[in-house]
Amino acid sequence: MNSHDSASLEADFFTFDYELIDDPDDGSRFTRYWDLEPLMRGPQPVPDWLVTDRAAIETELGILKTGKEADVFLLERAVAGEGGCVLAAKRYRDADHRAFRRNDSYTAGRKTRNTRDTRAMAKNSTFGRAIAAGQWAWAEWESLQRCWEAGVPVPYPVQIDGTEILMELITDDGAPAPRLATTRPEPDLLVEWFDQLRRAMTALAERGLAHGDLSPYNVLAAGERLVIIDLPQIVDIVANPQGAEFLMRDCHNICTWFARRGLAVDEDELFGSLLAACW
Repeated sequence: MNSHDSASLEADFFTFDYELIDDPDDGSRFTRYWDLEPLMRGPQPVPDWLVTDRAAIETELGILKTGKEADVFLLERAVAGEGGCVLAAKRYRDADHRAFRRNDSYTAGRKTRNTRDTRAMAKNSTFGRAIAAGQWAWAEWESLQRCWEAGVPVPYPVQIDGTEILMELITDDGAPAPRLATTRPEPDLLVEWFDQLRRAMTALAERGLAHGDLSPYNVLAAGERLVIIDLPQIVDIVANPQGAEFLMRDCHNICTWFARRGLAVDEDELFGSLLAACW
């Protein structure tokens, strides 16, 4: 090949410009949404507001709530130069860092597929405690998906990664929605809210389920709409020997709050109707 041919060949080469993408700044991370298995991502159809771009960066904005077994953080997921969304990131602690130990009565009727995991949890080993934390996160993840697909008002479950669940942030006028316990609704809204909770509890009961720990403290008031949260302990009313007791307690907690605000409600009637819905 002569020099003329060589020069001609070099002129035909494409020139590529590229940019090396570094890790995000401290406090940020690339989204792992598409790195996760399909069962670890939320149900279809995906809401329009959710950012799923592979180039999205997630930035922690601060803590929303500190709980006895998990903390909830605000997390922004956005693509540079484009819009984003703010999510709630619920992170379960391991047993060594929890201020609350869930009673085994919640898990009666549940099975652990892996016998090695079962033995480790029974021995309360370090590995067993890690498995237990992951199980509670996974239990809530499955409950959120099941409830969402059944039309129960819960936050949209975005993804689960280890002991962290990303979910829809429930808001009221652009701010995180308050808990039902802190609200002072007008009489008409009180009636509407009770009807909403009754329908939600009925939808669960029709599937043989009870929240298991329902109270005004794990219901959010998003304007005129109520949303149920904190679902890891969801109870199988039939399989769990104490299932009916958990259901009755849910009815008592909710009816007590509404009755104290002047609404005539009957917890026994509510319990009876929900129990009938199971069958």
